[in-house]
Amino acid sequence: MREITIDHLDDIARGAAILGTGGGGDPYIGRLLASSAVRDHGPVALVPLGEVGDDAVVLPVAMMGAPTVMVEKLPSAEQVGLAARTLATYLGKELTHIACAEAGGVNSLIPVVAAAQLGLPLVDADGMGRAFPELQMVLPTLYGIRATPMSIADEKGNRGVLDTVDNHWAERLARSATIDMGCSAMISNYAMSGAQARESLVPGTLSLCAELGSAVRQARAEHGDPVARVVERLGGRKLFTGKVVDVARRTVTGFARGEAKLSGMDGDAGSEMVLKFQNEHLVAERDGVPQASVPDLICCLDRESGEAVTTEGLRYGQRVTVIAAPADPRWHTPEGIDLAGPRYFGYDIDPVGVPA
Repeated sequence: MREITIDHLDDIARGAAILGTGGGGDPYIGRLLASSAVRDHGPVALVPLGEVGDDAVVLPVAMMGAPTVMVEKLPSAEQVGLAARTLATYLGKELTHIACAEAGGVNSLIPVVAAAQLGLPLVDADGMGRAFPELQMVLPTLYGIRATPMSIADEKGNRGVLDTVDNHWAERLARSATIDMGCSAMISNYAMSGAQARESLVPGTLSLCAELGSAVRQARAEHGDPVARVVERLGGRKLFTGKVVDVARRTVTGFARGEAKLSGMDGDAGSEMVLKFQNEHLVAERDGVPQASVPDLICCLDRESGEAVTTEGLRYGQRVTVIAAPADPRWHTPEGIDLAGPRYFGYDIDPVGVPA
């Protein structure tokens, strides 16, 4: 895939929502925004990470905030390009490429909107290989790349630029501004050269999203098992199949935090699984025993259709299958675990990983 057309967007949105591990935004909203942008401005060129030149100026663009708010407070199309243009003006540099900060139903497609509006190519990569709730939780942090200067903009036209002492302060101050902006805002950060992008990003993310989305679609058309296709492609494993019997969810400090309880079905009858989340799924416990945790991927899929169920979309009575898949191996280094392992989120357990 060397360009993204409207025909690609359904598959990308579906696959991105799977990699979003419950977060990263609603894929329906992401697809609507991207469809409008591509219809207005034409297809977006997609550049493999290895073809980005050393001197390129690459800007990730993303939406920041609570997914529960994003489904009711849609961004304006102008807000997306505004974040990138504001940062480029501050830096005094001419942009050459747009990139994804993370994989997710909205945050894999917001960069498509920005690239279409600005007439720039999009890098086939992202900063995580999944979604995480805090903006310092990207692989570029492990390479010493600064999150700031970063821009932040809302749908009312307010915008600002932050320049912080480190990436944790960038998260802290940007989160405060996001809350004042209504718990969702558009951001552009981690400005990097092409050489830095090649070193620090996860290659092929958008292609993988399209592949996963296509696999689910084809499995349904063939009356096959879309969940099994996803597990096979990601090299993961099924953890649990069950019915959602309770969801406790609240918006706290700009995040959607909570847990969902599943009552087992089929081979898992008689057991219970609890999914603990902060925008994204963080820990999956079966009968009180952790089965998977960050930094690996925990994905909740509709049992029949294989569609990802986001944390804001979890509802009583849904029949779902929970799967786990290995994260980029750099997340399993000591530095990666410190940045996004279970103890960072307050769970006193060692990471429970999925063999790669």
